[in-house]
Amino acid sequence: RMREHIAHMCEGWDVEQIKSIVDETLQEVVTPLVYAEAKDLIADHRARGHDVIIVSASGEEVVTPIAQALGASHSVGSRMRIVDGRYAGELEFYCFGEAKAVAIRELSDRYGYDLAQSYAYSDSATDLPMLLAVGNPRVVNPGRALRRVATENHWPILRFTLPVPLKRRIPTSPRALWVAGGIAGALALIIGVSSRLA
Repeated sequence: RMREHIAHMCEGWDVEQIKSIVDETLQEVVTPLVYAEAKDLIADHRARGHDVIIVSASGEEVVTPIAQALGASHSVGSRMRIVDGRYAGELEFYCFGEAKAVAIRELSDRYGYDLAQSYAYSDSATDLPMLLAVGNPRVVNPGRALRRVATENHWPILRFTLPVPLKRRIPTSPRALWVAGGIAGALALIIGVSSRLA
C-alpha cells in the first residue's frame, strides 16, 4: 500500500526534470554514503576486468547516478511507468526479492555474463534469490537470517565498518541548496522509501 501511495504521489511529474534535479543535487543534498571497503572491493573487481553492476530496490533515478559515481558498468533500479514523459503513478518494475534475480539473468543474457562465475553481495535476506543465482555469493554485515543461510552454505561473510561520502560535497549557494533540497530531498524520500519499507 505504501509503494502504491508513493507512486501515486509522483503522478504527473516530468521525468526529465526530475532526473536533472537528481543529477544536479544528489551529492549536495542527499550526500550518499558508501563503505570504504565497498569502494575498494569495486576497484578490485574492476582491476580484474570484471563489470560491476548495482542492483537496488530504490528508484533508477537515484540508483543510476550513484552507480555512475561508483564506476559501475550497469545498474538496475525500480522503475515507475512513464506516459508522455511523465510518471503515470504506478510502478512498472519493483526491483526487489526475486525480481533482482530476474534482472541479473536478463543482464546475463544481454551481455553474455556467466552467472556461475559471477559474484553478488548483499546485506539482506530478501536478496537470497539474487545470491543463489550466482556462483560466488557474498554477504555483508548480515542480519541473523542471512548470516544463518551464509553459514549453512559456507558463503564468505564480509564486515564493512567505514562509511564515507560517495564524493566530496561541492560548495553551493545557500539559496540553490534550499530550492534543490526541497525538491530532491522529497524525491529521494519518495523513490527510496520503498526499499526501506519492503
